[in-house]
Amino acid sequence: MRHISSFWTAFVILLGTWEGEAQECGRPPMLNRIVGGVAAAEGAWPWQVDIQTCQSTAPNDVSSYILYAGRHQLNGWNQDETSHRIRQVIVPLGYTDPQLGQDIALVELATPIAWSERVQPVCLPYGSAQFNSDMKCMITGWGDIREGVALQGVGPLQEVQVPIIDSKTCQDMFLINPKENVDIRSDMICAGFQEGRKDSCQGDSGGPLVCQVSDGSWVQAGIVSFGLGCAEANRPGVYARVSSFTGFIQNHVGGVQLKSGSKNNWCDRLLVLIQTLVLLIVVQLLR
Repeated sequence: MRHISSFWTAFVILLGTWEGEAQECGRPPMLNRIVGGVAAAEGAWPWQVDIQTCQSTAPNDVSSYILYAGRHQLNGWNQDETSHRIRQVIVPLGYTDPQLGQDIALVELATPIAWSERVQPVCLPYGSAQFNSDMKCMITGWGDIREGVALQGVGPLQEVQVPIIDSKTCQDMFLINPKENVDIRSDMICAGFQEGRKDSCQGDSGGPLVCQVSDGSWVQAGIVSFGLGCAEANRPGVYARVSSFTGFIQNHVGGVQLKSGSKNNWCDRLLVLIQTLVLLIVVQLLR
């Protein structure tokens, strides 16, 4: 299993306290482990954060955790890095285990984060958002590059592209030579390859699965939750489905920007409909 034992650190980090003007979500300004991935360009994923803990304190004590924004190298110097203490963590009522769902948490920081060129927000999906296998989706993190093999050297942020897998197909994969019973629930989403080779791994838990939508912005479809091993055949990564928690997020975080998850969102479909109607009217007038 790739999730970690602490009661909340395996969950998503949604930063609700920001400093400065409103910022458009999901658009990295920098153009340019994760198993089977490559080092990301600096600033490519400006919403990525890292959480570290002082091991000498109780794991459930939020005061023992530090969140780093603007971090690229896990073990090196980062010019844009800022650190923040955590004020509180909010988890869904009834959460007990990643495999039982509700694997999300909201983190309130004790100090605000200032927007910069390499610290930006990701977009969050509407509750009705759909993510399809033909979308460009990426997972990022500093986790193991193979099962039991940690990221080496300065540890640059790793990225890998994976397709979304529909829930039925994902469930069927886990039924092939099952190592343990896995139930793909409605608040979960799967991503990866049937043959394995590319996946999130231990240490990536809580990280983002983001998909690019039609306007070019990136929307967070999932949160690294759990898996059986790393990058094994018929064992895709299982992620918390962020769209299932839109209400939970909005109840606790103000000013959240929501976007469609569809590659062709409702604005695109409406535009096509209008264009079609205009064309039909023109045809009728020309008769």
